[in-house]
Amino acid sequence: MGRVSKEQAQENRRRIVETASRLFREQGTAGVSVADLMKAAGLTHGGFYKHFDSKEALVDEATARAFDGVGTGDRPGADTGEDAAKDARRAFVEDYLSPEHRDDMAGGCPTAGLATDIARGATGSAARHTYAEGVREFARRMADDDDDGLVRLSTMVGALILARAVNGDPLSDALLAAARAEVSA
Repeated sequence: MGRVSKEQAQENRRRIVETASRLFREQGTAGVSVADLMKAAGLTHGGFYKHFDSKEALVDEATARAFDGVGTGDRPGADTGEDAAKDARRAFVEDYLSPEHRDDMAGGCPTAGLATDIARGATGSAARHTYAEGVREFARRMADDDDDGLVRLSTMVGALILARAVNGDPLSDALLAAARAEVSA
């Protein structure tokens, strides 16, 4: 087999990180082996260490990838007036606290999807730092003139985590509905 071009190596690394980002949100970092990850990425297990020194290094990068584009920009509707901003925030909350988002763990919010893994990880890790920055940005986006957004963020993420934990029980939908009503008020 010939050597992989620089461009192909970059594409392989991107594929590994993207796959890890989704699998870690869906199954947790401990629930995904390097072999399973590489298989899901369509690559061989042996190639992993050509791209990463360790699984922890991949966790750091995959966490950053999970937050790419999440919470970027201004608060929902911030430039469109108070009523429009409230409508945009309400629509965002409706989407975030929906059964569809609850059920899409792999493609869903990294704040909810990675919380327990990050909490169990090393205090000074790059993943924890990236996660904290993502949480700060999410809170900033949920803020309004009267608060810093932390209560809205905590309610939404907590409700989503709990709803996922009891999915299949009517309590799951009740948790989402209660949080939507509270946060949208």
